[in-house]
Amino acid sequence: MALASSVKVVLGSIAFAIFWVLAVFPAVPFLPVGRTAGSLLGGMLMVIFQVITADQAYAAIDLQILGLLFGTMVVSVYLERADMFKYLGKLLLWKSRGAKDLICRVCLISAISSAFFTNDTSCVVLTEFVLKIARQHNLPPHPFLLALASSANIGSAATPIGNPQNLVIAVQSKISFGNFLIGILPAMIMGEWNSRLEVMAVQSSPGMSVPMGHVENLRNRSIPSENEIQGVPSGTLESARNSNSSKEAANDVSSQVKEETIPSKRVALLDRLRDVLSVLSSEGKDDLTTRWKKIVWKSGVYLVTIGMLIALLLGLNMSWTAITAALALVVLDFRDARPSLEKVSYSLLVFFCGMFITVEGFNKTGIPSTLWDFMEPYSKIDHVSGIAILAVVILVMSNLASNVPTVLLLGARVAASATAVSAADEKKAWLILAWVSTVAGNLSLLGSAANLIVCEQARRAPQLGYTLSFWSHLKFGVPSTLIVTAIGLTLIR
Repeated sequence: MALASSVKVVLGSIAFAIFWVLAVFPAVPFLPVGRTAGSLLGGMLMVIFQVITADQAYAAIDLQILGLLFGTMVVSVYLERADMFKYLGKLLLWKSRGAKDLICRVCLISAISSAFFTNDTSCVVLTEFVLKIARQHNLPPHPFLLALASSANIGSAATPIGNPQNLVIAVQSKISFGNFLIGILPAMIMGEWNSRLEVMAVQSSPGMSVPMGHVENLRNRSIPSENEIQGVPSGTLESARNSNSSKEAANDVSSQVKEETIPSKRVALLDRLRDVLSVLSSEGKDDLTTRWKKIVWKSGVYLVTIGMLIALLLGLNMSWTAITAALALVVLDFRDARPSLEKVSYSLLVFFCGMFITVEGFNKTGIPSTLWDFMEPYSKIDHVSGIAILAVVILVMSNLASNVPTVLLLGARVAASATAVSAADEKKAWLILAWVSTVAGNLSLLGSAANLIVCEQARRAPQLGYTLSFWSHLKFGVPSTLIVTAIGLTLIR
């Protein structure tokens, strides 16, 4: 595609530059409006500057991607309500054998949960668990937070629903859920293994050493500690106290009955005792009924989620499958869905709408096509050198322009170039794009939303606050990203 007119190129570049600045630096001093407003501003400027028409802007919004994103977010909300992430947190402590064992568990749980419930969701709900575990066992939080963020990014690469850029790739490439999973799973497993070793090396460094006494304390940790992490409901403790108080009252009444000699008072005390016991019995039945209802509801949520994953593996339409599962959970809940739907990140959906329009406008300027025409001869995926150059281009662009815009800009061009070499290479090209653009998020703290979520959640955690600095993450991120990317590229087929 040739370059558009000079006016369109200049105005389109200005609109895209504004979008980029606000997407990468949402709190920039001269216009601190945030990412969502920045994407809408970029899209609006593309239309106002007549780089694209209003009809082209509407057509650029991909409803399939938005539907899939919305459905997976709703499912994640109900899974969180069903305590799935609390159970995952409990697995972090179950029969743990020390700090290194905990790091392995954080990596594994973070990767698996991110693959099926998005990396951002996993980081939101698991960060505080990880901080509590580190604090309770006097372990440094730094390696655990690195393990959580890096494993979330690597694990999310394995499935189309693991992160937003994979959603875009799955919809545009029409690669089925099963083929996507099979194609990247070996790279994800080996990447996770390498990342785990690197985090353990950080944990074993002199500044992160852990006294043996702490490890023994970790091994001998009692069950109440796990309850502390999970947060025992106050109602349960209160009912236990009330039950004990009632039993003590009943014992007092029984002793009074034995000591009482006047028949009328004895009868009155027996009546009181009978009333107390009947109240306790009715409360126990109500608690049991409520408990069983909750168990049945949780089981229903898990079954619906498993059904959604099976449908995705069978190759059904991913967008409608996710939306159907979300609506099934709304109906199963049998109550006003507003509180649950309010937890959906609508700002992210709006951000995607603006980004679709902005990227479409930037494509119309002809700049991305011109740059790709220059790079394409050196980026053929039928040669090792071509794959390496393509990976470097994706890696750099993902950290400069963010991974989702990179996928939108490069996706169709990389696939077309691979198809020109061999039709069988098209799928490989899409998977390489998915792998590198996702792992690129580990390069720096600003590389992915998951990193920023872990950083912010850790900093704001009440009484557990810890600051994961940009430079401390960069020292781990650069070598880890380069090694994991290289390992994955050799395994993707």
